Amino acid sequence: MDVCLLYDGLAAEIGAIVRETLDSDGVDAAALAELARVVSAEEEAHPSPPDDGDFLRTPRRWRQHWEEAVRRSAQERVRRPGAGWAFGEAEGASGLAQLLAELGGLVRRDLQKVRQEVQPAYAAAGFPAWEVYLRAFHSAVAQRLQELARDARGCGQLYILLDWAANVYGSPDFLGAPGLALPAEPLPPLLAPDVWARLESDYTSFLEAKIASCFDSILQLEQSHWAAAEVPEVLQGLYQAPLSMDVHMLVAEHVKAAGAISAELEATTLRICTRALGLFVPRFEKAFLASEAVSEPHLGAYINACEELRFPGTQEELEKPLVTATCSFQKHLLQGLQRELQPLFRVVCTRDWLTQDWLHPLMDKVVTFAGHLQRVARPRAQETLQEVHRFVVREYLARALRPRERFRGMERMHGSQKMSLDAQAISDTFQGLGSEATWLDQAIQCVAEILGETYKDDIQRHLETLIRSYPDIRRDHILAILALRRLGRRRNQHLLQHTEDLLRAAAGAAGAEAPRGRVLFEEIKVPSAMAVLITCV
Repeated sequence: MDVCLLYDGLAAEIGAIVRETLDSDGVDAAALAELARVVSAEEEAHPSPPDDGDFLRTPRRWRQHWEEAVRRSAQERVRRPGAGWAFGEAEGASGLAQLLAELGGLVRRDLQKVRQEVQPAYAAAGFPAWEVYLRAFHSAVAQRLQELARDARGCGQLYILLDWAANVYGSPDFLGAPGLALPAEPLPPLLAPDVWARLESDYTSFLEAKIASCFDSILQLEQSHWAAAEVPEVLQGLYQAPLSMDVHMLVAEHVKAAGAISAELEATTLRICTRALGLFVPRFEKAFLASEAVSEPHLGAYINACEELRFPGTQEELEKPLVTATCSFQKHLLQGLQRELQPLFRVVCTRDWLTQDWLHPLMDKVVTFAGHLQRVARPRAQETLQEVHRFVVREYLARALRPRERFRGMERMHGSQKMSLDAQAISDTFQGLGSEATWLDQAIQCVAEILGETYKDDIQRHLETLIRSYPDIRRDHILAILALRRLGRRRNQHLLQHTEDLLRAAAGAAGAEAPRGRVLFEEIKVPSAMAVLITCV
């Protein structure tokens, strides 16, 4: 009985020494060495259970008792930071961040002490103190972290847990000294794969709501700019809206943060941002076009923004909403100019037109408009400029082919000269502005040449040029042009018969219709073929 009491007392002393080792300021190296010597001596005296079951010679397994004491000590110490702390709305993520900072500091100090002071004291007896303490603390931290993970809520708390596990505890310099890195291979994962997966899943679920809320805030911020009648800034020669920078910062912040944890979380976060942006763009487009802020600078700024919001790896998902919004903004940009220009075309092919410089004020408006396009990203600016070019030529021809007054004799010759001068002025202006739609330049000129051609046999050649250059021209348009020239029934029939063969050939070569962007005559409405034919005759 005395021996048993002695053994029990020694076992209790072993536990007390282990418990006090990390609590004290220093390390009692002699006590640790004696502990190791006693454990080793007991193992030598009782290597295996006796055959007769004598309890005095039964191994006391003090090494296991020592290891268990180390585990209990690690668990007690790991639970000290934030003891009694509970998740709550008031603390948000700051309380958890502070708790983990304290936990990391304690584990770091304890393991440094073990490696630098405790391990050498045990080394003489061959005790693997470093490995045992390391596993004990790793297990205790893992248990504490999993308990925290069960109650964590919201993006901030979940991200702090993931970041601490991946980048703080998992950092090579976590212990703050060369050669003291936590070995990755022998230790199990800090968080079990299923726990890690659940944390990432919960984080991304909360992140989706947070990102959507951020886009709501961006929209509200833009609306405040509209209400304050703020004009977009010009940066590097282009209109710039805060929208683009705000979205880029939002996406970059969350994608970079996720990338610091894992490549998979980074890809998931980018998909969430892309999906949210794809839903945001139509909402933003609708809100802006319904506001009173619609103007050339704002439209130009948002066209530029749509160009800048194409992130690498997201083109397919974002392309449709961005293209739709860009086309909508371009359309409204054009409509504003078209409303200004439309009334100016009414004078074309009237007697007032023969004597007035009607084109100058029209082209002044075009030049002013092109000044805004210089502050729009080049691909979209060029598209829009070409649309303006096409609109001017189309509206001119639409008025010319449906004249309110018909010219004869010298008036017709003057009309031809005037139309030719207008065609050259329009071509020169748009060429000076940088329009690449040179395919439009022949349309008005060809009609002018037909109107003023003195050698009637050459009219067929002009018609051939027109049909080759503009495959979307139709029989009704040819009739309307011939009605301007008043050639007589027989010649008109001859020209119609010849041109109909050319029209069929052109239609077959170009397909059912002209390529988009090369449409001109198709959008010009002329009187019915019968009415024009009667006029021709």
